[in-house]
Amino acid sequence: MEKLTIDGNSLTLEKIDFFLRENPEVVLSKSAISKIKKARKLIDDWLKDDKVIYGVTTGFGEFANVRISKEHLEQLQENLIRSHSAGVGEPLPLFIVKLMMLLRVNALAKGHSGVRLETLQLLIEMINRNIIPVIPSQGSVGSSGDLAPLSHLALALIGEGKVVEAEDVFQDIGKYKIKSARTVLKKYGLKPVKLKAKEGLSLNNGTQMMTAFGAYICMKAKELAKTADIAAALSHEALRGTDKAYDLRLHNLRPYRGQLATAENMLNLLRNSEIRLSHLTDDDRVQDSYSIRCIPQIHGASKNAIDYVCSQIEIEINSATDNPLIFPKEGDHIEGGNFHGQPVALPLDFMKIALAELANVSERRIERLTNGSLSKLPRFLTPEGGLNSGLMIAQYTAASLVSENKTLAHPASVDSIPTSANQEDHNSMGSIAARHCFQILKNTQKVIAIELLTSAQGIEFLKPLKCGEGTSAAYKAVRKYVKPIKKDVILYKEIEKIINAVEKGEILNAVEKKIKLK
Repeated sequence: MEKLTIDGNSLTLEKIDFFLRENPEVVLSKSAISKIKKARKLIDDWLKDDKVIYGVTTGFGEFANVRISKEHLEQLQENLIRSHSAGVGEPLPLFIVKLMMLLRVNALAKGHSGVRLETLQLLIEMINRNIIPVIPSQGSVGSSGDLAPLSHLALALIGEGKVVEAEDVFQDIGKYKIKSARTVLKKYGLKPVKLKAKEGLSLNNGTQMMTAFGAYICMKAKELAKTADIAAALSHEALRGTDKAYDLRLHNLRPYRGQLATAENMLNLLRNSEIRLSHLTDDDRVQDSYSIRCIPQIHGASKNAIDYVCSQIEIEINSATDNPLIFPKEGDHIEGGNFHGQPVALPLDFMKIALAELANVSERRIERLTNGSLSKLPRFLTPEGGLNSGLMIAQYTAASLVSENKTLAHPASVDSIPTSANQEDHNSMGSIAARHCFQILKNTQKVIAIELLTSAQGIEFLKPLKCGEGTSAAYKAVRKYVKPIKKDVILYKEIEKIINAVEKGEILNAVEKKIKLK
């Protein structure tokens, strides 16, 4: 089995993708082990000296001014986890929880948290055996980090939470039996930890829930932006658009990276299109509608936003985000606010808008494809309109998803509510931004899938003319899952097939075997 070595500093989105896909064994680097031990020794030395440290020898939040006696320090940490395990709602997806566990290991591996090595090793053992805590999705305000979700994670470590044994973390949690953490740990010969001073705070103080969502969304958003280009190019073919607007001379005069990349993608996807050549000389349209003509500008702006968000998430996944933080070299500790989710909340709100816009413009192309007065194709793309409704309601579904995205795209990060008797008087709501962004991602995948289904149906009426090099590959990929719709069918079944292919990256992979996209 391949291994993923964690050192606290070198985790990337590519490594996270590998972690989720290949289920490698997670191990700590030698340097991380050394740093963890040094930070823990410093905590133990301070305890001997009876030093006052927030969350170690004091209460939490508003209780920071309450001194805790030595005989109650362990109880303090367990009480913290129990009392903060106050989440509600549906459980988080298992793959998000597993990623939270990895990110927590990576943050603690930096050696600035004071957790014991054996505590961290138990968390790693759970990852490697796919023992996944059951964590409610609601209850975090995004600072002091994702307190409630991370407390539920830590609750499993002390044997008081619920877990599942997940062979495949991408399966719905309902497939698995929910069990006591203590029972499952015992099955594997593992003992729950007895939390020592600072450890509860080290485990539940951080941004790992919102960042886990952010990392997953970033990986999928990059794929989806390319898939959106593919869908747009196939729509361009079906609508018999002009490719003049993709001329790179035009885009070099406004050289945004995403815009240039999208224009190049469109030209490559449409290369050698018989459909385009067939109306090159007799086209009476000077220019296409914005949803076709401005694909590089619209898709490109979303790509630029996605790149920015990913750059921020890659900083966060290698950051120490609990409080206080320990500095073994200086023999010091600092009470601060690295747990505050604002650096993640704002980018995820931006990502919501970027993804929602990909769906917005996709739905406009779906409308043009199904509207016979705009497309010069049969109304609703059915040969016998009237008797058959064709893809009429597919556009309704896309419109519904786009409208839902607009409400979800409202920025969560501007809606702070104070907590802890106003000691924590500004919260990021980053976890809400993350959950809403995840839903927008899923909705946008569905809209792009509907565009692929619709544009492929439009191509049927242009045969025997063939698409371009990339669009032919896209058309064939769609036809692998659904046949041309000649009479009305139960449409959701056809839509679901393409949604699954989009979510798994199968349409993109099929096209990239022919043409590498940017």
